[in-house]
Amino acid sequence: MKKLRSLLIGICLIIGLLFLGTVWLERSTGMSDAKVLNIYNWGDYIDPKLITKFEKQTGYKVNYETFDSNEAMLTKIKQGGTSYDIAVPSDYMIQKMKKEHLLLKLDHSKLPNLKNIDPQFMDLAFDRHNEYSVPYFWGTLGIIYNDKFYQASQFKTWNDLWDPQLKNKIMFIDGAREFMGIGLASMQRSLNSKSDAELDQAYNKLKALTHNAKAIVSDEIKTYMANEESSVAVTFSGEAADMMEKNSHLHYVLPNGGTNLWFDNLVIPKTAKNKQGAYEFINFMLDPKNAAQNTEYIGYSTPNKAALKYLPKAITSNKEFYPSAARIKQMEIYEDLGPKYLEKYNDLFLELKMYRN
Repeated sequence: MKKLRSLLIGICLIIGLLFLGTVWLERSTGMSDAKVLNIYNWGDYIDPKLITKFEKQTGYKVNYETFDSNEAMLTKIKQGGTSYDIAVPSDYMIQKMKKEHLLLKLDHSKLPNLKNIDPQFMDLAFDRHNEYSVPYFWGTLGIIYNDKFYQASQFKTWNDLWDPQLKNKIMFIDGAREFMGIGLASMQRSLNSKSDAELDQAYNKLKALTHNAKAIVSDEIKTYMANEESSVAVTFSGEAADMMEKNSHLHYVLPNGGTNLWFDNLVIPKTAKNKQGAYEFINFMLDPKNAAQNTEYIGYSTPNKAALKYLPKAITSNKEFYPSAARIKQMEIYEDLGPKYLEKYNDLFLELKMYRN
């Protein structure tokens, strides 16, 4: 019995030592839940120097993972394999995540730098009172062209894309909401239309536009436009800014008559393990100088009004990237369509891509 008792005591001592060793290792390497911040963001969507700066200032270790679509992000968060402390969904996806109770309601008292956000970008329909989200970047969908071949006057409205002279010339971004949105906007219809008649009308009109498509792709647009393998494309404003840095002959225009206004936002998933770290990171990114640095690196428009004074005037005075409040009011934010109409948009877009071929 004494031998058995001694054996049990020995086993308990070993387990205790292993536990203490694990705790010591976690603390010494900064790997405890309290000192690790798991961030889930779009690819190349933050200045890496800011992550290093945050780690040095706070002592946190940042694990940074990326996704390539809102839907991929949603699936992984729902699966729960990794407890992300920060995620960066777009506007319509926040609506969906709220409905599925995947987000933590924010305590604004822990975000004193939230005051730096331009009021016109707060309290939007997809998240009233910003209960669950903080604006990160915003932008638009527009047309980029090469001035060796075209002039801005040739792209005043979306309808100008149907010009027969543009046959096999235009590169379109590979997105159902974007392509169907061109058709809807060209008819002065809502980008969130749930009218079968309107969607069918847009589909029939877009059939003719497919003849002007050089390609319907994603990231390839950047290379094609920068290298002048293509001369006109429909793309997002931040992508256009990146292309314009590589080729001075490229220009971005917003067609009259409305377009998509989108927002990417910082949220804290409900399963977050390091909520304190999440608040510290969001507040860090809301600092005007940090926001300005991130804006110069990314190229998209910042909603941080206090950051504008730290940005070059060449950026902030560009009305295509920082349009007036009056023009912004003409734009439309994507809404969660629900499964029925999301499927319809996707099906019509797939048919249009097949029709083109």
